[in-house]
Amino acid sequence: MATTFHAAADSAPRRGPRLDAQLHPAGRWLFAGVLAGGLLYAGFSILADTSQVGERLATGAFLFLGLALVIALGFEFVNGFHDTANAVATVIYTHAMPAPLAVLWSGVFNFLGVLVSSGAVAYSIVTLLPVDLVLHVGSAAGYAMIFALLLAAVGWNLATWIVGLPNSSSHALIGSILGVGLANQLLSSDPAGTAGVDWSQAEKVLVTLLVSPLVGFAGAFVLLLVMKRMLPRPELYREPAANQPPPRGIRALLIFTCTAVSFAHGGNDGQKGMGLIMLILIGCAPTAYALNRTVPESATPAFVQASAAAQGAFARQSRGLSATPAQARETLTDALRARRVAAAQTFAALAALSDDVSGRIAGYGSLGKVPAAATPNLRNDMYLVLDASALVQKDGATRTRMTAAELDAVKAYAGRLEEGTRYIPGWVKVAVALALGLGTMVGWKRIVVTVGERIGKTHLTYGMGASAELVAAATILLAERFGMPVSTTHILSSGVAGASVANGAGLQLRTVRNMALAWVLTLPAAMLLAGLLYWLMLGVVRTLGL
Repeated sequence: MATTFHAAADSAPRRGPRLDAQLHPAGRWLFAGVLAGGLLYAGFSILADTSQVGERLATGAFLFLGLALVIALGFEFVNGFHDTANAVATVIYTHAMPAPLAVLWSGVFNFLGVLVSSGAVAYSIVTLLPVDLVLHVGSAAGYAMIFALLLAAVGWNLATWIVGLPNSSSHALIGSILGVGLANQLLSSDPAGTAGVDWSQAEKVLVTLLVSPLVGFAGAFVLLLVMKRMLPRPELYREPAANQPPPRGIRALLIFTCTAVSFAHGGNDGQKGMGLIMLILIGCAPTAYALNRTVPESATPAFVQASAAAQGAFARQSRGLSATPAQARETLTDALRARRVAAAQTFAALAALSDDVSGRIAGYGSLGKVPAAATPNLRNDMYLVLDASALVQKDGATRTRMTAAELDAVKAYAGRLEEGTRYIPGWVKVAVALALGLGTMVGWKRIVVTVGERIGKTHLTYGMGASAELVAAATILLAERFGMPVSTTHILSSGVAGASVANGAGLQLRTVRNMALAWVLTLPAAMLLAGLLYWLMLGVVRTLGL
């Protein structure tokens, strides 16, 4: 299928803009300089962060951390040229911007989108991972997990890019995470007692990924019909004149929509690698990154107060049971594996571990003063309480038993825990932003040709491009607002398809069939690839006794 499609793409006559403009040699040097500068900035930031807390990384550990970060940033780089080509295809094929300027423009706004992102999507990705591996991310199995899922996602992205198919980086990454989770459970000597995939969270993510392309198609279809009714200007809906830029107002609209999609893509897709980078940092340098040491000491009394209020709510659901901190850890780990928190013993564990965590933080004075030796255990305990508290807020049976005030207390406490553990350092955002932005500027032609020429039977019109991009930007920004990962590729390419149908252009069935096939195959293929890589890497690590 891939070979046939690629051959067809090469042999078919090219319509539209010039895509073979060469980059000036000075541009290549500038690109290389920014890339090298970004990597050096990341390295110096790690050294500064670890030195500040007195954590010294051995040379081997630092090099290992560097390799893991390069692979994680490589995923974002590939994501840039694979996914963002969708954003620039419309402005290029409507002659609103020349190709070199369009990809540079898109790269800049991808960069800005990452910088102002909230981080919510980053940690919605992390919650899909098995709790065992998240708690012990610095173990051999934890490192095998990170490398396997990143290499699988990058490999599948590159494979689909080679044949010019607009595949989803989000699908590839989430499929890889699910594959690692299933492999972790299957390879365990006690599968019933080992966390695999959090199917409740996975279901929400998968539904979002599956529905968003349908929203893209239907939204662009309806919007173009509305535009035809509200703006009955024939030049909006016919093929643009060869190499002639659109009228000023239309050009501004097309550039705005390209900017919006690029910015939204950075804000959503840029976060997907951030959560994994944080796991890498926590595993290799826990003292510096396991806790948010920038939380001020003045926030400690508020944390203790929120913890006390939540403890009271938990205790009232515990039916008089109690637990030691050690028992509480075991109970909460089991509860998170099973995704069940309604039992009285679980609430006793939440009350006990919350009291223990609060007491330790109050004793230290702030998260910034937690000693190195105590950091990993405190972070794990906060993680257990945070994720169990999140389940409490979602559990229907529990919500009916708790009062509104108790639920508010749990929510406020979870927010304090999240502030202390789920954060993104500024330099991580900058490094990811650079990787995604620079990736936008290379390798974009294959996907641009597919979106611009191979979906509809006629050339992309101004109206088709604007409607597809407006719907894509709105959908992606809305998804980021609710912390849900979506596929820029599938939303925008399906939007182009919907606009083509609304414009009476029809679809090139071969391209649509191949895109649909890639859409269907990405999840199982990435799952299989990641599971196999995890099995191989775990076997190598165990053989070497690491």
